[in-house]
Order: sequence, then structure tokens, then C-alpha cells
Amino acid sequence: MPVTLFSPADMLPNAPYHHVALATGTRQVHIAGQVAHMPDGSSIPADLAGQVSQTLRNVARGLAGADASFRDVVRLTFYVTDWHPDKIQEFMTGVQGVAQEIGLPDPMPPASLIGVAALYEPTVLVEMEATAVVDR
Repeated sequence: MPVTLFSPADMLPNAPYHHVALATGTRQVHIAGQVAHMPDGSSIPADLAGQVSQTLRNVARGLAGADASFRDVVRLTFYVTDWHPDKIQEFMTGVQGVAQEIGLPDPMPPASLIGVAALYEPTVLVEMEATAVVDR
């Protein structure tokens, strides 16, 4: 596996993600910002947890299309509208609700959560980008 995730001593302890990803693969995979659009075209979930889960599923589909998985991911970036720290529990509920289904490591790869005023559609609460490195 070309990706090793770790957290050096003296970095923020007990974070839900690793602080460092070391990649030695030969191909990079960049997943464009994904939102909670449903594969069948139905309405996206209205709640943050539901959107986080569906967004992660959509990123997993993009990774699979490149013959990659979350085990190959070196970086995740989440953009969340109207972010406030009291939303972290609902956000993490969405992550935990789908983690096993999509093979998301625990802790996650290095990740950033960035609060934004709005995304491109008024009903979209979260958008996510991913970068992976593979050797196949």
C-alpha cells in the first residue's frame, strides 16, 4: 500500500483523523468537490449528517472509478455551510454512519473542515474533495 497514515507525538491527540500521510505511489487521484446528490436523482438529505454520509459515498464512488479506495487517500477537505463547533456531533454522526460501508479508516486520513457562508446550491450543506495516491 503506497499510503502510510500516522500522527507524530505532541500533535493534537485524539483527533478523528491522522495528522500526516506519507505517500509513495506513482499515480495521483484528485476527486472534485462532491455533494450529497443521490445516484437516482432523488432529493438530497436535508440534514447535515445525511449529507455528510451521502457525500462520503459519492467520494467512494469516485475513488473506485480510479481503482482506489479510502485506504489510498492522503487528504480530505470538507466545506460546511454556516459552520459552528456545535455542529461537530452531527457531522461525525454522518461520518460514523457510513464509515464501515465505504471502508473509511478510523482515524480518517488527514482532513480539514472549512466553514463557508454558502455552497453552489442553497440546499447543499457540505462539499468534499479528496486526494489519493495509488501504485496501480
